[in-house]
Amino acid sequence: MAEQRPGSDILSCEGLTKEFRYGPKEKIRALDGVTLRAARGAVTGLIGPDGAGKTTLIRLATGLFAPEAGAIHVLGIDVPTDPQTVQSRVGYMPQRFGLYEDLTVEENLNLYAELHGITSATRAERYPQLMQMTGLGPFKRRLAGRLSGGMKQKLGLACTLVSTPELLLLDEPTAGMSVQETRQTMELIAKITREKGLTLLFTEHDMEVVFSISQRIMVLYQGRLIAEGIPGEIRNNPEVQKVYLGEGR
Repeated sequence: MAEQRPGSDILSCEGLTKEFRYGPKEKIRALDGVTLRAARGAVTGLIGPDGAGKTTLIRLATGLFAPEAGAIHVLGIDVPTDPQTVQSRVGYMPQRFGLYEDLTVEENLNLYAELHGITSATRAERYPQLMQMTGLGPFKRRLAGRLSGGMKQKLGLACTLVSTPELLLLDEPTAGMSVQETRQTMELIAKITREKGLTLLFTEHDMEVVFSISQRIMVLYQGRLIAEGIPGEIRNNPEVQKVYLGEGR
């Protein structure tokens, strides 16, 4: 198994194609020959209109989906060949994170810590940081089912970060949060990513957040990569502007 080399890409896709079938004949091509790279140690924003293929790409990177064609490697690992190893080394937060609503905030954290083999000593060090980051400290003994939507998202984020994964894949991690909560949370995520030398690939609807914290941005539209670059390049890209003005391509 190939291991990730220092300075190499942590995620790479070559001609990645994914289709979904609806009924015996109809199918939709969610990704159409996508080739891209995400650099190790970088904060990369993945943007595009609804249905552009963002969630599909992230799920392919976690091994939850298998592609129809092309290749995808994460941490130097061929994802379709060895999805379990990839899943043990990345942190993935889907749009609807799976919390146990009949467990408390702390019990949810303990469950995810046990799944990742986190020791008691590490938990004692890490939990206060996560509680401070998410603002959940006063609610450690509250049942997850009694949290607000935004607080549930924050707990999901804390559970994802409890193992300090090498790569964070976050699919709209601030769904249900206010604009202020979104920006504060994403700034903290970016800060943690930098301090711990992690890599972050995320999707987010708040474009100002994406432009403010990302080192690179990738733009998907109708299953294809139409642009990538630093935030200034993407903000001024005519094709990206047309997509977001609703004019199509």
